[in-house]
Amino acid sequence: MKLFLFVIFSSLLLKQLSLVVGDVGTAASYGPPYIRDYCCDGNRPGQFPPGNLFVAVNEGLWDNGAACGRRYRIRCVSGNNRPCKGGSIDVKVVDSCSRSPCPNTLLMSNDAFAAIARFPHVKINIEYTQ
Repeated sequence: MKLFLFVIFSSLLLKQLSLVVGDVGTAASYGPPYIRDYCCDGNRPGQFPPGNLFVAVNEGLWDNGAACGRRYRIRCVSGNNRPCKGGSIDVKVVDSCSRSPCPNTLLMSNDAFAAIARFPHVKINIEYTQ
């Protein structure tokens, strides 16, 4: 019986641990114009993925442009006034945050942000994985 309970407890614990596998950071939305100086594919509107699900990343993730085209799965985990809708989205890196230092880990297009958060002008805590 003790072995059975140990196995059940262990599997529940592993299931809980597997839910948090990404990095954590903060995100905010940013709106048009999306054409910037550091865009991955120059100043061409065609670089944006369908549905405008894209992000600009902070200096650490930008890595001198190596982040261009990377894809991240993002999930809102918390923020003021319960902003999270639940679920996650996949986004593409198309730019670097133009402010230095960048106040967030990710700046999300308005459409990407609206897919995971209820309020457009808040800062949220996120979990993200490449």
